[in-house]
Amino acid sequence: MRLVLASSSPRRRDLLSRIGVVPDRIASPDIDETPRKGELARVYALRMAVEKAHAVARDADEIVVAGDTTVAVGRRILPQAADAAMQRGFLELLSGRRHHVWSAVCVIDFEGRARSRISDSIVRFKRLGPAEIDAYIASGEGLGKAGGYAIQGRAEALIDWMAGSHSGVVGLPLYETRALLRASDYPVE
Repeated sequence: MRLVLASSSPRRRDLLSRIGVVPDRIASPDIDETPRKGELARVYALRMAVEKAHAVARDADEIVVAGDTTVAVGRRILPQAADAAMQRGFLELLSGRRHHVWSAVCVIDFEGRARSRISDSIVRFKRLGPAEIDAYIASGEGLGKAGGYAIQGRAEALIDWMAGSHSGVVGLPLYETRALLRASDYPVE
């Protein structure tokens, strides 16, 4: 039994190791990650996980795991922060308010059957002052991250409330991932 992680994210690889799973192969899926017009964040996250899983070539003895984490404020999907200006806008928007983090996972089993699940976490940042936003941006930590922050780093100290899956906010909901792997007959303790 071989497991393929359809992700170039080192966070997803690290999260899998927390449940004793080490991918045999890592393949970066090449898909268009543009949300469709009017697409809800929950639907988008699930679609991305499924498309990523299907975008990776799979041998007959391999299981594929793919995930997607989407940050949303209301109906607005916040993409990965491409630069400091985008990150500042996201942090100002998230300051003092709740937002959803949808984290989806898709597993394609040996028979080619795809199963997916999603986790919804609600996160609230404290009210962020300009100096706090400047300091966080200067850390470089949130660039390239959905919503412009990484909960597993300095941003964790700026979050005053959360309900849901911490691992899901980091990048892969471990409870759901473990359940899907077990349902696909992949050995997970």
